[in-house]
This record gives sequence, C-alpha cells and structure tokens, in this order.
Amino acid sequence: MFATGIENSIPTIKNGTVRIDQMTASDHYRRWREDFDCVQEIGITFLRYGPPLHTTWLAPGRYDWEFADITLADIKRREITPIIDLCHFGVPDWIGNFQNADFPALFAVYAAAFAERYPWVQLYTPVNEMFICAVFSAKYGWWNEQGTTDKTFVTALKHIVKANVLAMTEILKRRADAIFIQSESSEYFHADSPAAIGMAEVMNSRRFLSLDLNYGRRVDSEMYEYLMDNGLTREEYHFFLSNRLKQHCILGNDYYMTNEHRVFADGHTEASGEVFGYSEITRQYHNRYRVPIMHTETNLREGPTGQEAVQWLWKEWANVLRLRNVGIPTVGFTWYSLTDQMDWDSALREPAGHVHPVGLYDLNRQIRPVGRCYKTLIADWGKVLPTQSVCLAVPLVLPSEYGDKTHRRQHVEAREVREAEKVHDEIS
Repeated sequence: MFATGIENSIPTIKNGTVRIDQMTASDHYRRWREDFDCVQEIGITFLRYGPPLHTTWLAPGRYDWEFADITLADIKRREITPIIDLCHFGVPDWIGNFQNADFPALFAVYAAAFAERYPWVQLYTPVNEMFICAVFSAKYGWWNEQGTTDKTFVTALKHIVKANVLAMTEILKRRADAIFIQSESSEYFHADSPAAIGMAEVMNSRRFLSLDLNYGRRVDSEMYEYLMDNGLTREEYHFFLSNRLKQHCILGNDYYMTNEHRVFADGHTEASGEVFGYSEITRQYHNRYRVPIMHTETNLREGPTGQEAVQWLWKEWANVLRLRNVGIPTVGFTWYSLTDQMDWDSALREPAGHVHPVGLYDLNRQIRPVGRCYKTLIADWGKVLPTQSVCLAVPLVLPSEYGDKTHRRQHVEAREVREAEKVHDEIS
C-alpha cells in the first residue's frame, strides 16, 4: 500500500485560546479537489485522511458532515482508498482536552456515527500517534491541556488509548472486516554516558506504553508501578487487558530524523539524528507485538539542492525492503504529507506561518523533486512487491467493491471470527 496523507492536526495552544488547524494552513478546505488530483497524479491509491474533528463533531450526538460528505464522495469516486484519521492531536472545544474522563466514551459514539454514515470505509486510524499526543499535550506542556507532570501524562494516555480501543470496538460492530492501522511514533533513546543508562532504559520502556495498552499486552513491572503511581487504577489496567483487538490491527509506525534521542546524565534529551534507523527500531516493535507493519509517516525538509528529501525517501524505502527481506510482514509505505506543512519547525507551538517544505507538493500544488521520485518508485515497485508473497496481501475491499458478493462473504466471515473471539475472551 503506497500512501500519503493530508494532515488534519488540530491542537490548541496558549491555554486553549488558539487552535492550529493544518487543513486551514495548507488551504485544503478550498483546494481539496486539486489535492486529490495530486494524489492521483503520483499514482497513489491509499490516502491517510479524515474530516476535521473540531468542526464535524459539534456536541454529543450532533454532527456537521457537510465537508466529509463532499470530500469522501470524491475520494470514493476516484477509487482512492482512505485510511480514516478520526482524531489528530486535538478535540473540539466542548470536550476541553485529553484530561476529560468523558472523552473515550463520547469519542466511541462519534466513531460509531462515522462508521454508520460511511459503511464503505474499511481502514481506520482512530487516534493518531497516541504516545506523541499524550507527551506533547500532557508532559512537555506544548498543546491542549499543556500538562507537565507524570500524572497529567498518564491521565491523557489512558484516556487517548481507551478512546482508540472503544472506537475500534464500535467500528467493528458496524464493519466486521474493518482494519485498524495504528500510526504511532517509533522512538529510541540512546544513553550519552554511563550515568544516563538508567534514564534511557526508563524512556525506552515508556515509549511502548500506548501500544502495550492498546494491544492488551502486560506492561513490565517498572512501567506498571509508574502507571499506578500516576493515576491508572487496577480496573482501568484490566480494561486494556480484556479488550485485546490486535488481531484486527496493522502496526503503522512513523519514523523521522528526530525519532531517536540522546539522553544526558542530567535527564535532558536532544534529537540524535538517525543512529539505528527505521528498520532496526521497527524490528524492536515487531518483536514485541508480532503484527504486520506499515511505515505510516516519514519526510525530510527539501534542502538547498532539492535532493535531500529524495535521498531520504530512498533510504526509508531501502529500510522497508530490508524488513520484508528478513521476514517481517510489511504491507505499506507512506510519505507524509501530500503538501508542505506549516509551523512544524516549532512543533505547532507558535502560529508563525513558517512553511515546512516536506510535501510531495509545495503549497502552490507544484510537484517537488521528492514527489517525482515517489511517483517513479511507485511505478517501479508497485507491480513487483505483490507478486513476492500472496500471504502479504491485506484483505482489502476497494470503495467500489463495497457490498458486492465477495465483500459480503468477507464481512460474514469476519463477523463470525469476531464472535468467536468474544467467546474465547469470556472463557479466558
């Protein structure tokens, strides 16, 4: 699955008084048809996409589907398969932020409403980058609640992951063959000195928390104590253990130049640049969770020569091929995003209007060198990879195939499997 994305990040800053809307910044609300043209020009058939949560979800049970209706209808008409991104770094004003304990149940209702309105959608990322969302919102103090303590971090994390799990559950009730692609940041922390080893080990354990809870995996003893000391209850912990949906999931993981960190003896960290690289870090995640992998985000700024991003694309693609060649089931790759982004040089902490030139296209919808390179890559590899193994084919239903005989059979079989899973969970 060769993919790109149109980013729908919507965090708030400045104590909730300013919302950063990347679809506004990229002019997508006005130029969405051009954007879908760009997707097709490159030959991409999978698109990470979702309606803006803050203007679609108006109140409990109240929705404005107008923009989603027109854009998703056009995506369906074009035979682009969306990977629906329901919640990307922010919530509507009436929710407040991720400290709100009502968020998980309310979000599940929203996910259910979306799945009922668009039953032809099969692929979902209910909550994007759960770990990063919790860290930036509730540990670093950058977004939304702007928390800076371990307790605010754990509170945000448990609410975010529970929302993701409940959303998956509700979507499966309506689309039994739904597939969930967790777009989660893949991190690694390197000790700068012997004095930093202990801190780096803790950070390397903490990076797994969102996926451990999401996949119903028991956390290690140190992380269990950390969670309990900072507000997770035994009942909440057992909720995650008893709602194990990893069999419906693809582990989508993201890798950027900033995903590896250097840990110093005084506890502070800095970006280390690429040390291990995507393939080695992804092996660690795959060894832990044993689910299929998809590279769901990467990019690099276009530099003075125009070739810096091109070289990064080929390096990341080589890492993906390496994973497949050593037997790790890897089903997709994503350059993120379609167009340049805004203000990521400050991690969206300031609405300065700085263009972040990382897109396949610039904001004038002119293709960048990396876009031309990605187009060639897809043309060269798109027909080769599926022939390597029939077992790596994801059971996809294209938008135009929804409701046909083959899909109906797949839906019935998936529902039977889901019912069997419920019986097994009750017994165990």
